[in-house]
Amino acid sequence: MHTFAVARAVHGIEPLVATEIRRSRLGVVRGVRHREVWFEAAPGADLTGLRTADDVLLAAAVVDGIGHGRSALRRLALAARSVDLGGLTGSGVEVSASFVGRRNYTRFEIEDAVGAELARPLRLPYHSRRDGARPPREAMSWRVTIEGDRALIALRLADRPLHRRAYKTDSIRGTLHPPVAAAMAALARLGGAGTVLDPCCGAGTTLIEARALAPGARLLGFDHDPAALRAATANARAGGDSGASGGGAAFGWGVADGGRIPVADGSVDRVLVNPPWGRQVPPLGLLARDLGPLWREVRRVLAGDGLAVALVHDGVPRGFALEEAVRVSLSGRHPVIAVLRKEAGRVRR
Repeated sequence: MHTFAVARAVHGIEPLVATEIRRSRLGVVRGVRHREVWFEAAPGADLTGLRTADDVLLAAAVVDGIGHGRSALRRLALAARSVDLGGLTGSGVEVSASFVGRRNYTRFEIEDAVGAELARPLRLPYHSRRDGARPPREAMSWRVTIEGDRALIALRLADRPLHRRAYKTDSIRGTLHPPVAAAMAALARLGGAGTVLDPCCGAGTTLIEARALAPGARLLGFDHDPAALRAATANARAGGDSGASGGGAAFGWGVADGGRIPVADGSVDRVLVNPPWGRQVPPLGLLARDLGPLWREVRRVLAGDGLAVALVHDGVPRGFALEEAVRVSLSGRHPVIAVLRKEAGRVRR
């Protein structure tokens, strides 16, 4: 296998993944594609620590000349047949495929064409995903992606996708995708932040991801739903939270309405927030009519030089200036990760 690696990502945050690879000295970025960052991995680098990536793969073959016609299936099968499988073992082979644009073949036909050729020399069963079948968890996991006329055949490096965080032992409806939360934390410039707040914390994902970049910060999470706070507490504990001892990041969780945040004026350096979309989680309490009370409270608690990073669907909230915007594709919608700074002056209530 090559040291050529591929990080998979939510569409829109590929540049942030590339930045994380560079800053972490995990390798040299060679290209950015739809939902992918291609890079030459540094020798001995632990690629499983990437936080903004959904998954990380080791490239086995790059195949050019992949057209829209069905002859592409034959070309992919021949490429899979030539992959060096030396040293690989397992209980089976499974393949997941995706492509950009229209093709005259399905993802299942790609998977079967490649999977059969990978499994044959290994003398392992190939587990097809046709008809909704789910391959066994222990099967060797391969991925095929096609963009333009170029295809990639790659092997998952870890036992499971990176977005399936080990700390996520408890969940609730509408919980934020961990790599998106990690991207929000990266955009928040958390170095040196004393207090980081999430007023709609849900299962705690944003603050748990923020801890990696702000190991000495005070991390405050509030939510209207007591069940969400129980999930957040459990997840933080699973992620290694042992309280405020040892000088590390200290979590504080509490039940509170997003329209009445129980912290002092100007006491927060950074706000990370994924407000209720009204899709999976309806706005409640003071936010039931609109999110105006939330944004007024965020302005109130935020320090003069502070930043708020929010996942927004309806433009920049009143009273804030937009510093940076990253549009993402998430759950079939296209919200924006907005980096916001307070505008001078008073906002009318």
